[in-house]
Amino acid sequence: MQGKKVSRPIVRISVISIALAVVVNLITIAVVTGFQNQVREKVSGFGSHIFIMSAGENSIYESEPLLKNQTFIDELKSNPDIASVHSNGYKSVILQSDKFEQTTNIKGKDTVIVAQEIHGGILKGVTDEYDWSFFKRNLVSGSIPNFSKDKSEVLVSKKVADQLNLKVGDDVKAFFVKNNPIKRVLKLSGIYSSGLEEFDSKFIVGDISIVQELNDWGIVAEIEVADTMTNGQLIIRGTVNGGNGNYRYDWGKGYENYSGFTLCPIKDTTIRLIASDFWSNISGKNEQTSIPDTAYLELKIKGTGYSFCDFKLNQDKELIKKYLNEDGSKFSIDASEKSIVVTSKKGRGSFYNYIGGYEINVKDWNRLREIHTKLKKQYEFIPTKNNETLAVTSIIDNENDIFVWLGFLDLNVVIILTLMILIGIINMGSALLVLILVRSNFIGLMKGMGATNWQIRKVFLYQAAFLIVRGMIIGNLVGVGLCYLQSTFGIVSLNPEVYYLDKVPVELNLLAWGMLNVSTLLICVLSLIIPSYAITRISPSKAIKFN
Repeated sequence: MQGKKVSRPIVRISVISIALAVVVNLITIAVVTGFQNQVREKVSGFGSHIFIMSAGENSIYESEPLLKNQTFIDELKSNPDIASVHSNGYKSVILQSDKFEQTTNIKGKDTVIVAQEIHGGILKGVTDEYDWSFFKRNLVSGSIPNFSKDKSEVLVSKKVADQLNLKVGDDVKAFFVKNNPIKRVLKLSGIYSSGLEEFDSKFIVGDISIVQELNDWGIVAEIEVADTMTNGQLIIRGTVNGGNGNYRYDWGKGYENYSGFTLCPIKDTTIRLIASDFWSNISGKNEQTSIPDTAYLELKIKGTGYSFCDFKLNQDKELIKKYLNEDGSKFSIDASEKSIVVTSKKGRGSFYNYIGGYEINVKDWNRLREIHTKLKKQYEFIPTKNNETLAVTSIIDNENDIFVWLGFLDLNVVIILTLMILIGIINMGSALLVLILVRSNFIGLMKGMGATNWQIRKVFLYQAAFLIVRGMIIGNLVGVGLCYLQSTFGIVSLNPEVYYLDKVPVELNLLAWGMLNVSTLLICVLSLIIPSYAITRISPSKAIKFN
């Protein structure tokens, strides 16, 4: 009886230590696995697993354009390891709210002021083939943009919508930085919330055509009539945007440096301009030039009288133009006996032939590094048929800080698992030694009856294994229960600005649970073989005499 009183609290402590070790280890694995998977899934949802872009750029958000419809795309789409391939582009944007009134305290008095909120972000331009599954899962209200219906539709996060006081269906004022800031009015089709605050506040998703045009990819050509005249003739000139800024002009006789000419029209005339950029050779041979764009200018004569270009001028010696439409592309200019109706048909622009890069999602995340390495060998720094040099990056490269941080969590798991199992081993070893001590008479009798040391040691090891299993059962019940409660009710919350998530994620798969239990049992039982050697030191005569 005295031996039981001594051993009972020791045994209980050892069982509790095993239970606590299992609880802590279960929760650690579940939280770290859930955390890594959720952050990885959400970061990938905003981007892609692998990105192909122009070589020489450090950021996918500021990459040089690539021609779309590359020959290798069909090869990528047929790759059994790849789930999807789609093109995209990025453009910095500033969103502005409507004016609203707010009350603020100034010098002790409540004062109503008129304010406007602004928010800076990145417009991610995508095509109709984009995989919307991530945003559909995180859609709060509204719908996914339908670009075939309205190319101005965009998707913003709940955080941005709340900050700018926006709701589904509202017009969104967007400002884009170029040489001169450009304002666009976008339409809010849907609001999402991923819980990844840093990315929610950054990304606005819209049609890629907006990005293609505003990034000056390709060439946009236009012909205009200058406001002034020279030598009694109209000045016809071409204006070009995009490309590298060094332009060439084809007015019908091949490319030349002259951006315009003078003209005194005496009959209906249509002028055509093909414009492109070049580097040093105006012919463009052996140079990577932008796809040309074509613009037209129609001049229609009205009136039957004969006159030269004696067009009416204002006091500043500028042509008096009577605009016939809102955008100013059609106007008339009068002479003494006739007038000319001028219609400028701006080029469609070749920007739609360019993209920022290609996003690739793989089917198996665990093979991402392997697939990324293969694609790098296939495409990186190998010139395409358009003499473009490519770079192949993975999401681990593009969001390196996040994935390095997630990688450190694996080290934390190993440390916690090792410490908790070590504590369990120490406690179980202590319990086993106490059991051996209080049952020394039993050991002596068994030896006196001819039992071997190993046979007696197995009896104590079986008893210790029983205690370990009992502690593991208790630990599993408590650990799995706590994981279920957190997964269902989200009891423990997080600061999303620090941890990227708004609550502690929990994800425990059957394989990890089984491996944890089996390894805990085996390690603890095997580690008790050493303290069980104490049985060999007990002499039957002394043990029986002690009894």
